[in-house]
Amino acid sequence: MTPREVLALIREREIKAVDLRFMDFPGTQKHFTIPAQTLTEASFENGFGVDGSSLRGWQAINESDMLVVPEADTAYVDPFMSHTLVLTCNIQDPITREDYARDPRNVARKAEAYMRSTGLADQAFFGPEAEFFVFDNVWFDQNEHEGFYHIESAEGHWTRGRRRRIKGQSQSNAGYSIRRKEGYLPIPPADTLQDLRTEMMIALQDCGVPIEAQHHESASGGQCEIDIKFGPLVKTADALLLYKYVAKNVAARHGKTATFMPKPLWNDNGSGLHLHLSMFNHGQPLFAGSGYGGLSDTALFAIGGILKHAPAVLAFCCPTTNSYKRLIPGFEAPINLTYSYRNRSAAIRIPVHSPNPEDKRFEFRCPDSSSNPYLAMSAVLMAALDGIKNRIHPGQPLDKDIYDLEPAELVDVPKVPATLEQSLDALRQDHDFLLRGDVFTDDVIDTWIWYKTDHEVEAIRQRPHPYEFALYYDI
Repeated sequence: MTPREVLALIREREIKAVDLRFMDFPGTQKHFTIPAQTLTEASFENGFGVDGSSLRGWQAINESDMLVVPEADTAYVDPFMSHTLVLTCNIQDPITREDYARDPRNVARKAEAYMRSTGLADQAFFGPEAEFFVFDNVWFDQNEHEGFYHIESAEGHWTRGRRRRIKGQSQSNAGYSIRRKEGYLPIPPADTLQDLRTEMMIALQDCGVPIEAQHHESASGGQCEIDIKFGPLVKTADALLLYKYVAKNVAARHGKTATFMPKPLWNDNGSGLHLHLSMFNHGQPLFAGSGYGGLSDTALFAIGGILKHAPAVLAFCCPTTNSYKRLIPGFEAPINLTYSYRNRSAAIRIPVHSPNPEDKRFEFRCPDSSSNPYLAMSAVLMAALDGIKNRIHPGQPLDKDIYDLEPAELVDVPKVPATLEQSLDALRQDHDFLLRGDVFTDDVIDTWIWYKTDHEVEAIRQRPHPYEFALYYDI
C-alpha cells in the first residue's frame, strides 16, 4: 500500500483517527493518535515528533526529540478502536534524519539488508509459534511489606477439589478442568477457550495476518497457541506485535486476561516462541539437501552458527528473568544446545513435513513469547549467517530423548544458560557476529545489557521471594 492508497482507504472506510505505533527498546508497543485529516502524503516522509527521553532505554533529556515516521504498507483498520486506522512506524533522528540505532524495528530492517549484502541469501522466512495463557483473573503486587500473585482459571487443574470463585462470584464446577501437562488439543467443554481463540484468529485475518491454525496448548490453566504463516523478518515481527495486541484485547473484551509471560504457572509447561527458519537465494531454497534430516550443508552450517552463539542470542530470545524458569527439565522446553530430526527435546528440531524443497526448514525452540521479536529474530538470523559464512558444523545430532539420558551421556552436550545474568554475560563476551553490517551496534548491546541488569536482574535479586518465607521464616 502506498501513502496515496492509505489516504484513499481512510476516505473509503470513513476513518476519523490514525494510531501511530512503534516499539520501545525493551519490547513494549507504544502509540499516539492523530486526527485522520492530519495525515498527508508528506507525513510518510516528514514524520511526527515524540519525546524520546520518556521512553525506556532511549534518549537523554537534553536530546529528547525524535521522529516517528509511518510506513504505508503496514496500514490496517483497528478491530477494537472505532473509526481508527493503525500505522507501524520507524524512528529517526530529527536533525540527521538517520534511522535510530536503538529502534528495534530498525535493527530488524538492517539485519535483512545485511543478509542481502552478503550474497549468501536474499530471503529469510520466519514461521513463529507463539504460546500464551488466558486466565480468568490475576492479582499480583510487590512492595516493602508484601509480594504475591494469585491466578484464577476455569481450566486450572487446581480447581477440581474446591468451589471456584471467578471475579468474586461463586461458579459451578463441571469437573472438566484440564490435568497438569495434559492440555494439548482437548475439545470443548474441557477446552473453554475455543471460541475465544477463533475470535482472535478472525480478528488477525481481518487485519491482514495470515493464520495457519489455532489450538489449545499443553499446560493446564488456559494455554493457547495461534500459528502465524511464515514471512520475512520485519513483516513477521510486525505481525507478532499485532498478535499480542489482538490476543490481549479479545481476552479483555470477554472479561479475561492474556499474558505472554514465559512461566506464569509453577510445575506446568511454559510459553515458548518456536521459530521456524528457511532461507532462499534468487528463488532457490537453500536448506534442502541430502544431508541429515534432508538438509543441505548450508542449513547445517546455519544450525551450527545458532548453536555456537545460542548463549548470547538467548539474551534477546529469552530476555526476562522469568524466561529461565521455563528452560528447565521435564516441561518440553529445550535445555541442551543440540539438534535432531523430529525430536522436540532438542534446541533445534528438523520437522518431518512435505518433501517439497521449498518447505525445508528447521525450528529453534529456545525463544519465548516475552522477547522483542525484532531483536530476537535479528539475532537468530545473524547467528545463522555467521554459521553459513564460516562453515560452522553443528556436530553430531542427538536423536534420543534427552530428558531420559544418563548424566554421563550429556557431559559433552552444552546447556542453555541457567539465568538471564548468564545470558547477558555471554552476550558481553560474544557479540561480534551481531555487529556486522552495523545491524546491532556497540551502543545497542551495551544499553541492552545495562537495562536488563539494572532494571530486572538486580531488581529481582534485591527482593524477597514468597517461597523464601516457606523455606526460612522459622529458621
